[in-house]
Amino acid sequence: MQIQDLPYPDPGVPDARSGPRFLWWLFKNQLGGQLKSLAWGLLHFMSVAALPFCVGLAIQAVVDRSGARLALAGGLLALACVGNALGETFLHRSAVTNWIGAAARVQQLLARKAAQLGSALTRRVAAGEVVAVSTGDVEKIGWFVEAWSRFTAAAVTIVLVCVGLVVYQPALGAVVAIGLPVLALAVLPLLPRATRRADFQREKAGRATELASDTVAGLRVLRGIGGEELFLDRYRRASQEVRHAAVRSARMWSLISAIQVLLPGLLLIAVVWNGVHLARQGRIGVGELVTVYSSVMVLTYPLRHFEEIAMAYSFSRPSAQRAARVLSLERATDTGGSRAADLPSGDLYDPATGLLAPTGRLTAVVCGDPDAAGRLAERLGGHASEAGTSALLGGVPLDELPLDTARTAVLVQDKDPVLLSGSLRELLDVPASGDVRAEEALEAAQCGDVLAALVQGALDAEDPLDAHITERGRSLSGGQRQRLALARSLITDPEVLVLDEPTSAVDSHTEARIAEGVRDLRAGRTTVVFTSSPLLLDRADRVVLVHEGEVAAVGVHRELVHDEPRYRAVVTRETDEEAVVSGVLEKLDELEEIEETA
Repeated sequence: MQIQDLPYPDPGVPDARSGPRFLWWLFKNQLGGQLKSLAWGLLHFMSVAALPFCVGLAIQAVVDRSGARLALAGGLLALACVGNALGETFLHRSAVTNWIGAAARVQQLLARKAAQLGSALTRRVAAGEVVAVSTGDVEKIGWFVEAWSRFTAAAVTIVLVCVGLVVYQPALGAVVAIGLPVLALAVLPLLPRATRRADFQREKAGRATELASDTVAGLRVLRGIGGEELFLDRYRRASQEVRHAAVRSARMWSLISAIQVLLPGLLLIAVVWNGVHLARQGRIGVGELVTVYSSVMVLTYPLRHFEEIAMAYSFSRPSAQRAARVLSLERATDTGGSRAADLPSGDLYDPATGLLAPTGRLTAVVCGDPDAAGRLAERLGGHASEAGTSALLGGVPLDELPLDTARTAVLVQDKDPVLLSGSLRELLDVPASGDVRAEEALEAAQCGDVLAALVQGALDAEDPLDAHITERGRSLSGGQRQRLALARSLITDPEVLVLDEPTSAVDSHTEARIAEGVRDLRAGRTTVVFTSSPLLLDRADRVVLVHEGEVAAVGVHRELVHDEPRYRAVVTRETDEEAVVSGVLEKLDELEEIEETA
């Protein structure tokens, strides 16, 4: 796999049962890249490890006054240097490729999962956690995946060098063969504590980031109510907690690093001490002593990879756990698209509540519970966040259709639509039937003043469609964002359009014009609007009251306001006392009519 081949045609089906299983799945899916990295790593580390043997051979050749062996040592030294240069260059290249490949695979999996779950994703896991996994966590996961092959190459090199030293000089080689494993395993008892401290630091950092995001998102409101300093103080305290946790974590990792420096030094002292005694006894030559001493010094380099793999795993394990938790989420109702990808048409029906939206009509739904309304809207679009009976379109269960087909048939715009940064033209560049032009959708959504404001705020955009929209449309008011999102939904021209409170932030005059525009533009198409606005309800062909999870009344707005107290209480915001008074007055009117009749 090459970087230019990204993204993957198919990132695969991950093993999301746990963090370690997910890391192992990533490793297996990059086995070719791992083997390539291992091969270049062995070339690099073995070339480095061969340098002491070459130097020792050269020194011994000088002592023995052997020109032939000195030339041989020089040739071997040059060959080791070439191997070192090639191995390090291509090891870095293959390792970075593995890193980027693993990170890209995780990001593709997260993007696919987000597209599969839709708005139900943020109901089951915090949006901040998804963002954290797709940004910082993918780097830590990629770090462990690419570090593994380098660690394996370093471990194999150490084993081979130890065996070579034992064969080359058994007396000193045995000291090195015993000492190096002790060096490699000495820090293991400290790793659990270091991992806990690192996890605690990331938890505090995540909390501080979440607090900062909430503060920035609500800064305008906070300033209005004088709460800006309060939240800033909270963030200061949170950031100090992050600093203290980071210092405690750094102390532990610095201790591990110190041990990795101290113990090799002690091993060198032991080798030199024994080597000097052996040299005095005439049991080894000067070149052999230099070879063993230099080998121990050089092996401290691959030993550092034991510390790196420990750090990489301690940092990547919680990241992989979070990624696995997100990737293990499944749609509440999903049969994997058991039906053919034929676009159904007909009435939209929800068996759970009994809600029926006739084809080609504008149906308004009134629900006193906003959360219940949101869940019902998701279910009508095939995005149910809870297990249950699927909605039917033309008698076809939506969860039996392929996901892209179901979403083409029914489009759901939730109550808090997101506008991505970019030009207005890019915002409106969505999959559509082509029957609705951008100008028509913008006019129906009453976006004239929004276009004027965008042009006025742009420096070099004469065409409103070329005006730039900031991240999440933060430079626009809530009503302006709602209208642009509504225009985007209208352009798609789906078979069924479900709108959840599309005008909650719009003034009444604009809302009345939007109601007329949507009704005219969607003529002949099925439209479902969740709202409690009398202006929208009065222009609907059919109004449905959903109370306590079931359809309680069906009719038109003016009839329901007069005849249905529960409907009137939701639409007119009538209090309990007002409802009692209204009920008494209705009873008095009925009594007067009976007396007049009598």
